[in-house]
Amino acid sequence: MSRMFLRGGAVAVAGILSVAALAACSPAAGGGGADEPIDWKITSTTAAPSGDIDSFTFASYSEPYSLDYAYAFDYSDNQVLANVCESLLRLNPDFSLTPALAESVDHPTPETWVYTIRQGVTFHDGTPLTAADVVASMSRHLDPAVGSSWFSVYQNVVDISQTGENQVTVTMSGPDSQFNLSMGGSAGVIESAATLAEKGADYGNSTGGVNCTGPFSFTTWESGESITLTRYDGYWDEDLRARSGEVTFVFMGDSTARVNAMKSGSVDGGWMIPMEAVPQLRASGKGDVLFGPSTAVGNIVISDLDGPLGDLRVRKALLLAMDRQGIVQAAARGVGEVTDVMTTESVWRDGSDAARTTAFDDITHYEQNLEEAKKLIAEAGVEGETLTYVTAPIGNDFAVISQATAAAAQSIGLKVKVESVSPAAYTALFSDPSAREGVDLFYTSWYLSSPDALEMYSVLRTGEFSNYGGWSDPAFDEVVNQAIATDDPAARSELTAKAQQIANAELPWLPLSTGPLSLFQGERISGISPSMAFLYYPWAAEVGAR
Repeated sequence: MSRMFLRGGAVAVAGILSVAALAACSPAAGGGGADEPIDWKITSTTAAPSGDIDSFTFASYSEPYSLDYAYAFDYSDNQVLANVCESLLRLNPDFSLTPALAESVDHPTPETWVYTIRQGVTFHDGTPLTAADVVASMSRHLDPAVGSSWFSVYQNVVDISQTGENQVTVTMSGPDSQFNLSMGGSAGVIESAATLAEKGADYGNSTGGVNCTGPFSFTTWESGESITLTRYDGYWDEDLRARSGEVTFVFMGDSTARVNAMKSGSVDGGWMIPMEAVPQLRASGKGDVLFGPSTAVGNIVISDLDGPLGDLRVRKALLLAMDRQGIVQAAARGVGEVTDVMTTESVWRDGSDAARTTAFDDITHYEQNLEEAKKLIAEAGVEGETLTYVTAPIGNDFAVISQATAAAAQSIGLKVKVESVSPAAYTALFSDPSAREGVDLFYTSWYLSSPDALEMYSVLRTGEFSNYGGWSDPAFDEVVNQAIATDDPAARSELTAKAQQIANAELPWLPLSTGPLSLFQGERISGISPSMAFLYYPWAAEVGAR
């Protein structure tokens, strides 16, 4: 499954704003002008710790909605949960999948997945992991009363049963290659059946907490303040034994306060650093700003295909009018690159060479071309039509993107009404169809939760929950469904590449750019593997003394 990251800013559009002007007006951040690019490179690993450490503290931009794995669907939830709860498989920093609570997986028929459950694993209360716990944990995603955010992973499941002392079999209604690939994320998390029954509605909240099998155990959740985890000495995987006795996540919604805490050394690190703060943090001498591989792509979601954007010519025109390189410079200080597709090469690791060529080379590249864009608008007969763009006040990059999108539309003869809503109302755009009524455009940075690009395109099939504009293309649906039913990774990748070509041509969303995951690692600590997999991999266990 995939999810957005909300990084936005308040917007007021008056006239046509150039991206160059946006760059010049963006706030400087401790050295150099705001339009000066940041020097960056991808870092996959950091130095191994010199030893253990008593504790460390990480700043989080938001308090988790829940630590219930069924609702852990965004950054603030999963960066904590990944260190406490574990899945049947493990999504590693290099985006590979390896055994975790399932020591092996068999696929005896196209419709069945058989998991052999690892022995010698205990929950944090000391009770042993059993196949019954696995059945209970997975079955919650099928329960309408739970309302799991991960139901789409389970939508083809018809049965989850214990079929041996240490064996669980999942039966599908048809072949589904994506199910097992999703078992390295929150959809594959296993909790104690007894704890689920005991805690009931309090499971996963600040009162009930969680009782899982990870390298850290849940200790306290001070609402509005912090969550503290403690090393679990009974952890089964010696290679990922926690190097720190304790880790505390401090909730700091104000980005200035968060950055100041890192600069002062009062917190030891944080994920997803605002780009405007990178020069400040580098100049502070309190740690390192690192950039890791990411699966996220920034897109403009087309959420109303009944209006002008229902015409492909208008969608193409808007994308051709946008100075996307200027947006990367103004919104992210040059950290990232323009893209014409909705996936990154990091999720094509098992794809064939031919598939990668089809997916990334044999596509339309939308270089900025205002004259061509104006011709398309004239052909479509929509000059003077009004589009509604919704944003929210959360950060500088969202302000830049919303203004630049409005400017591009206005430059080719369209009118734009930009509405700024609360962060909560913005989040509702992704979950409540009524919140999208009357909305033509909004921004998302969409990441993938499995190591397969097909995850992206499966959500754009006709009728899918996350197909926000109701886009429908029978040829696209057919090739995606064929890919889902294909187990061989190379063959599946070639079908997925065709889906990427169709999406590139039809533009259900407008792809803008890709960029790395940012991380601040303070001077006291080392050992973090910067990677988008931090959402599901127990990254905090590897953190020790520098």
